Amino acid sequence: MWGGRANLGELDLAGPAGRIRGLSLRLYDPQSRQWRISWANSNDGLLGAPMVGGFENGRGEFYNQETFDGRAIFVRFIFSDITANAFRIEQAFSADGGKTWETNWKASFERENRHGDP
Repeated sequence: MWGGRANLGELDLAGPAGRIRGLSLRLYDPQSRQWRISWANSNDGLLGAPMVGGFENGRGEFYNQETFDGRAIFVRFIFSDITANAFRIEQAFSADGGKTWETNWKASFERENRHGDP
């Protein structure tokens, strides 16, 4: 979308904690040369505060601050193993201002072939 400056990802999965359905909206700001990634959960339909970051040497790092269990935390996404059709992501939380990180989610994504393209 927008000549590569925007894209939309859909997530629909189920696990021991239940089902997660949502959308990830990714927008590029050419002035700052950074991406903003916003998440919307199907449970409430709200678009959350964006994570901000960018890509360098085939790796992406994005950060924001959120509230988790009543405490302010930093959140970090790392994108890696990026190809034209796939990538990996790792999410981590930090409750000490970014000194230490606890990884709490890892996932691999692959583009869905909806049009019969090779």
